[in-house]
Amino acid sequence: MDIVAGPRSAIALSLLVCLTALSTINGTIFTGARVYYALGQDIPALRALGGARGSTPSAALLVQAGITLLLVAFGAYSDGSGVETMVAYTAPVFWLFMLLVGVSLFVFRRRDPARERPFRVPLYPVTPLLFCLTCAGLLYSSTMYAGLGGLLGIVVLATGLPFVLKYGGQPAVVPSATTP
Repeated sequence: MDIVAGPRSAIALSLLVCLTALSTINGTIFTGARVYYALGQDIPALRALGGARGSTPSAALLVQAGITLLLVAFGAYSDGSGVETMVAYTAPVFWLFMLLVGVSLFVFRRRDPARERPFRVPLYPVTPLLFCLTCAGLLYSSTMYAGLGGLLGIVVLATGLPFVLKYGGQPAVVPSATTP
C-alpha cells in the first residue's frame, strides 16, 4: 500500500486490518464461549460448561481461554510462525465444516421436498454444488499444505464424535429467558 498510495494509506490500511482483527476476535470470544455453554446445557458429561454468573458463561469462557493458550503455546513451539501454524492446522477443519454446510442443503431438500422454503437458492443445484466442490478442493489443498498438522486438527474434531453419537439425536434443551 505504501508503494501504491503512499505512507498515510499504508498506516490507514494497517489500522483497518488491526480493527478488523480485533472485531473478529471479539465475535469469536462471544460466540465460542456460548457454543461451549450450550454444550454444557445439552450434554450431561459437559454440564460444568453450562454454568453462568449472571448472564456471563464464565466456565465456558475459562475453558475457551485455556484452549486458546494451549494453541498459542503449541504454535510457539512449532516450526515457522505460530499464527501460521495455527491457521494451517485449523483450515482443514474450517473447510470440512463449510463443505458439510453445503451438503446439508441437499440433505434437507431431499429429506423434506414439499416443505416451503423461506428463501430460494439461485441456480439450484448448480450454485451449492459449485460451493461444495470448492470447499472440497480447499479441504484437500489445506490438508496437503498442513500435512500431519491438518490431520491433527481433524483428529481433535473427531474427539467430539462420541458425544454426537450418544447425544446427537436428543432434542436440545430450550434455554430460559436468562440464558446468556
